[in-house]
Amino acid sequence: MKKIFYFAIALLFSCETNIENKEQSTANSAKDNVTTQPVKDSVATETKAEEKTSLNYALSRPETYLRNFGLVDIQEIEPQIRVDLKYSTLDNFVGIDLYGDLDKAFCQPDVAEKLKKAYDYLQEEDSTLTLLVFDAVRPVFVQQKMWDTLQMPIYEKTKFLSNPKNHSIHNYGAALDISISTKNGEELDMGTPFDFIGKLAYPREEKKLLKEGKLTENQVKRRFLLRKVMKKAGFFNIQTEWWHWNSCSRNTAKRKYKLVK
Repeated sequence: MKKIFYFAIALLFSCETNIENKEQSTANSAKDNVTTQPVKDSVATETKAEEKTSLNYALSRPETYLRNFGLVDIQEIEPQIRVDLKYSTLDNFVGIDLYGDLDKAFCQPDVAEKLKKAYDYLQEEDSTLTLLVFDAVRPVFVQQKMWDTLQMPIYEKTKFLSNPKNHSIHNYGAALDISISTKNGEELDMGTPFDFIGKLAYPREEKKLLKEGKLTENQVKRRFLLRKVMKKAGFFNIQTEWWHWNSCSRNTAKRKYKLVK
């Protein structure tokens, strides 16, 4: 069993097992119990729920776990789209295998259909190219692990990662991390790797970076091509990650889809 199993087991046995309730002795102590004890209970309940979810994911077949939420394998919709799940490897910004045995990209059925349209639009531009998926659905317990591992001020962290308390659109299977590769498997140079933390990854900074010689014309053209086909298919991007694409807003995702815990 891969690292996600051991991570889940370690969390399970490290959680709090007893929360002591102090008897009320004075009016002040009673007030303290009213204001602080529910917070402890809430945190313990949320922690136990996350640990149970990660354990279920680790012990079951991840594909089955995700299909139970109504998600589909992107390559079943369009086999020519390539998948390289970075969080099923150590080649990611946290350096941890977060997905275990999972090697397929899952998302909502309508999101997969939109991605197929993006692929078709890319074929019209250049039939030697295909889309490359780095991440698709991301369970909340994985989002939490990422959040806890990324050590930087919150105002910086939120430029690259959604606070798990607010939930990411990835957590609903409605966001994708995408690049372009040749059909022979050669990833196109976009100026930065996937998950690069810094302004070189900002779409809004591209003109300035091009002028300063920090990005090349070909790198910017490839990003533009990715934006062209994804936007035409109905996706929209964020301005701090060239690879991140949302199929809908967070509020819409909450209304339409189940949260993948």
